[in-house]
Amino acid sequence: MASPVPPPSPTAPEGAPAPDASLVGDAAQAVAPAVGPWADGMGRVASRAAQTLLIAAVVVGVTWLLLRVQVVVIALLVALILAAAVSPAVNWLERRGWSNLLATLAAFVGILVIVGGVVTGIVFSVLSEWDTLTTQAAEGWEELQDFVTSGPLPVDTTAIDEALTQAGEFLTSGAAASGAITGISAAAQFVTGAVLVVVILFFFLKDGTTMWNFALRWVRGERRAKLAESVDRGTEVLGGYVRGTALVALVDAVFIGAFLVIAGVPLAIPLSVVVFVTAFIPVVGATLAGIIAALIALVTNGPLVALLLIAWIIVVNQVEGNVLQPVIMGRTLSLHPMVILLALTVGTIVGGIFGAILAVPYTAVAWAVVQIWSSGYQAGHDPELGDDPISPRDRVAGKATVAERFKYQKMRHREQRGAALGANEEAEAEQAGAEERPDGPAGTQTP
Repeated sequence: MASPVPPPSPTAPEGAPAPDASLVGDAAQAVAPAVGPWADGMGRVASRAAQTLLIAAVVVGVTWLLLRVQVVVIALLVALILAAAVSPAVNWLERRGWSNLLATLAAFVGILVIVGGVVTGIVFSVLSEWDTLTTQAAEGWEELQDFVTSGPLPVDTTAIDEALTQAGEFLTSGAAASGAITGISAAAQFVTGAVLVVVILFFFLKDGTTMWNFALRWVRGERRAKLAESVDRGTEVLGGYVRGTALVALVDAVFIGAFLVIAGVPLAIPLSVVVFVTAFIPVVGATLAGIIAALIALVTNGPLVALLLIAWIIVVNQVEGNVLQPVIMGRTLSLHPMVILLALTVGTIVGGIFGAILAVPYTAVAWAVVQIWSSGYQAGHDPELGDDPISPRDRVAGKATVAERFKYQKMRHREQRGAALGANEEAEAEQAGAEERPDGPAGTQTP
């Protein structure tokens, strides 16, 4: 029986070069199964763990570096959020015929006048009512001690007296001097940060658009469009948050301050300012302001006024949460309450009071940027997962105007490159001459 004839091996076409044996060997090695300690499942897990540790080390290093220059970082973030809130006023003045410099100076001076007036009012109010406050505080403290010792549940005041004695010893000890030095250092850092905020805010208002256009020139196409949209949506979130929160805080400060004035509580104006400032801290800001005001009212005006003040603060907070916030703020943040609480906690731990104020709006900005750059999220209803947790009104994609969408589309489809950074004069002259020719640099008719 004749043996089967093997099929003919494929031959290269006549005149074609023979395949390189080394290339064939490399291809065979590439498709061969990998061997070694990193090829199995445990090796892949170890590789991912090493990569994770490396990323964590980089994050820790960057965080440490930012904490070393915390004053600069906080000043930059504060100036950025203020610029986002005030820039519409600058743009409005420019549309009315003002120059960029005059519009910036007008908005800048307006901010300084408002902040300076508030600080001056607080200082003079405290100085004018300090003697009355100390006298009423001493009398109120004695009444509170009498109430505690003679109440239905008598309390031994020995622990309270010991605590006061220790506090007095602390004030006359070396620890107080150390604390004073620390306070002086903190005050110097605060002044430095305030000066930085003023300077950075001025340049953001004056040259913010130029700075951002310079940054966008380093990228092209889809990345340029996404970066531009990220800044637009981030500016919209920051500006809307600051303006809306400021209006809500002003209403709270006016109503609570009016009650303080009517009830005769000392430092009514400074307490109203405290209410205004703490309103920028979501969830817990109103509670903190209420505790401070109630304690002062309790010590100086008695328990009845303090209870009435607490009841009034609760009413104002309910009106704010159910009426003012939905109407004024709308859906600016679009964050879950748990995310807000976690961001607030982390911001307080990292940056103190400024971190508590800045954490939530910048978390909202980060969420907007994530929506712009990610493409794997499945929007809408799903048969297995149910309804979409993100409301269509909260999606960033639907918040861009028609003009902005047209701008993003032009960025995506425009691939023309200009002269390279650092090009010499001859290259620039050659490019300029090519652009001035009637047929254009590529032989096309110029408009």
